Amino acid sequence: MSLEPFHWSRARHRMPIPDFHALMYPLLQLADHGEPLRLRDSYATLADAFALTAQERHQLSPSGQQYLFNNRVTWAASYLRKAGLLESRGRGLVAITPQGYITLREVRHIDMAYLMGFESFREFRRRTSSSTPRPRGPEDSDTFEEVPDCLTPLESMEVSWRAIRADLEFDLIERMQQIHPARFEQLVIDVLMTMGYGCGESAGQNVGQSGDGGIDGIINEDPLGLETIYLQAKRWVNPVGRPDIQKFSGALAGRRARKGVFITTSHFTREAQEYVTGLETRIILIDGPQLARLMIDHNVGVSTVDRFEIKRLDSDYFLEE
Repeated sequence: MSLEPFHWSRARHRMPIPDFHALMYPLLQLADHGEPLRLRDSYATLADAFALTAQERHQLSPSGQQYLFNNRVTWAASYLRKAGLLESRGRGLVAITPQGYITLREVRHIDMAYLMGFESFREFRRRTSSSTPRPRGPEDSDTFEEVPDCLTPLESMEVSWRAIRADLEFDLIERMQQIHPARFEQLVIDVLMTMGYGCGESAGQNVGQSGDGGIDGIINEDPLGLETIYLQAKRWVNPVGRPDIQKFSGALAGRRARKGVFITTSHFTREAQEYVTGLETRIILIDGPQLARLMIDHNVGVSTVDRFEIKRLDSDYFLEE
């Protein structure tokens, strides 16, 4: 890999394993050559730049499932993507964005305070913090693992777990917005089938390409198809408004359907949400974040990479008879 010389001073001297904040700027530099960068190809280059020893390169994370340094490079890439400085180009591939080029010209270091200057990153942080206790100190804290001193170790672990989950939700939405619409329609069917809707393996049908008047999928809830759920799946970035829901409602009325689910990778306007509350036909709206949470909860499109067990003292074991 032919690259421009790195420009950060701390790589010139022996240092401990850098945290993921210190890796963000050099990783963005690695992507500066224009071609998509395979993250796994960056591990050795970055480790060389920081003069890591063989022992440091192979030090495992606390769970013992991943190399600590490689995991931190992955987190650095994730945060750069959320700020719009990198973009995904496929599994394990990232590419620099126009804003990324601007950043390399404007600054010599990237930290949380800098990333908070981008709306997409602020939105990610809002989603992360909405369900977790807020750390003490300013929003631009550059320590990802920072948690309030008043929390117990178990509570601290939960804060970190929720942050990891929010990161995964973001990645799922981003990936879904890149796949073919027909693949997204099948994904929606897979999620609902995994949740227990439908009777039998062939109960879910993708009909989005058959001109069924706004119906993308059908799930039969019983073997005879007496109870049917009709699906509309929109792989959109822009919000779904009331007119789109009205069209779907009309398609359901044409089939005399009683149940419909409208799923999108974006979100619904207030008018769209208010419209469904007055309908006789039952229409459920599922936006991008909710769909991502359902995928995580029901193991669709995700896999387990680490697992931690929390154990406590079994007092009964020590009772004397």
